[in-house]
Amino acid sequence: MIQVGTTRYKKATFALALGSFLVFCNLYLFQPVLPVMAEQFSVSATKVNWLLAAGTFSLAITLVPWAVASECVGRYRIMLVSLFLLPLVGLLMLWADTLFLLSVARALMGIALAGFAAVAVAYMAEEFSAKALMIAVGTYISANSLGGIIGRLFGGIVTEYWGWQTAVIGMAIFSFIGACAVWSLLPKQQHFTPPEKGFGLSQLRAQHRFIVQHLKQRSLWLAMLIGGINFALFVNLYSVMGFRLVAPPYSMPLSITSMIFLCYLSGTITAKLSGWWSQSFNATSGMLLGSSVSLAGMWIAAVESIPAMLLGLLLISSGAFFTHSLAYAWVSRKAKTAKATATALYLVHYYVGGSLGGFYLIACWQYGAWHGVVAGGMVLYVALFTLCCWLRRYEIQVAKTDNLSSAT
Repeated sequence: MIQVGTTRYKKATFALALGSFLVFCNLYLFQPVLPVMAEQFSVSATKVNWLLAAGTFSLAITLVPWAVASECVGRYRIMLVSLFLLPLVGLLMLWADTLFLLSVARALMGIALAGFAAVAVAYMAEEFSAKALMIAVGTYISANSLGGIIGRLFGGIVTEYWGWQTAVIGMAIFSFIGACAVWSLLPKQQHFTPPEKGFGLSQLRAQHRFIVQHLKQRSLWLAMLIGGINFALFVNLYSVMGFRLVAPPYSMPLSITSMIFLCYLSGTITAKLSGWWSQSFNATSGMLLGSSVSLAGMWIAAVESIPAMLLGLLLISSGAFFTHSLAYAWVSRKAKTAKATATALYLVHYYVGGSLGGFYLIACWQYGAWHGVVAGGMVLYVALFTLCCWLRRYEIQVAKTDNLSSAT
């Protein structure tokens, strides 16, 4: 197993973080330019949200197929195929001249991104020691936030001065170079054993049983739902803030509004801290803490003041990434079998939540401005806190049962 501090650990952790960085750069390239694209295609904010939702939704629905494929050919190959598809699919967007075609291209990008996202944590769970896994997952999630920041900044600034096509070309070149670097650094798997009889109907049935088993394991499903609602709030509060800042009375240019995504840096820090939290404290209490911090951020951002909005976004990022890191690692640890399928199912909930949450919160923005967003967000936060409390109570019950069993 890969141990903390070794050369293999450093290479593997950096390669996985770089792959994660590339995935999220590509996934969120278009998020800051949604207001501009709505004007260019003469559509509403809700319709232009398809440029973001198409990618996240297609990513969500193809995570499990990629994970199932990795059970046959291994995580290493799937991750590399996924990364080398990014520049190819990215360049396809240059031929899209309507919102529909561009949304289709973004959906194809989501499918390509799903390969790496589906199996990276499963690779870590199989190759890393328990201690190395928890720290590496925190680093991996931190790279998610950094990728989201750079992708959004790059997309917003380049689009304002040179157009979205230039942003796509630049990202495709960067993705190819990054994929080559991951290929050269990432250690091949040593603890993966493919099926002896190949991958056929019997294996598909087995994977179906694993999916059902994961969803029936209450603690796993609760963590998956927590991840979905947490992401629905987090990513779409940022989208709405972008529309808020380009509209009167602020009327900020796109290059300036893109800077709000620097607030993701607070999430980069808390994602890293989540690994250390889980070693000293309870993971479910950490999810409650993260959700509370995020909720406070939404309310602070309601103040009509740029500093208050930025502080609110910093808190939203801090809490959301902390909760996500803990829930994601929880699923990886608690899954009894087929860990790649379990983590893929978590991400299905995560990205479906992000896709649906966009239409919900942007509609709240259209009909009620930020006060409408706060009201709509409170509904989701109530659901989030309820799920966290249920998971905490379930964990306490399991601990009591285990103590009684060991005592007898």
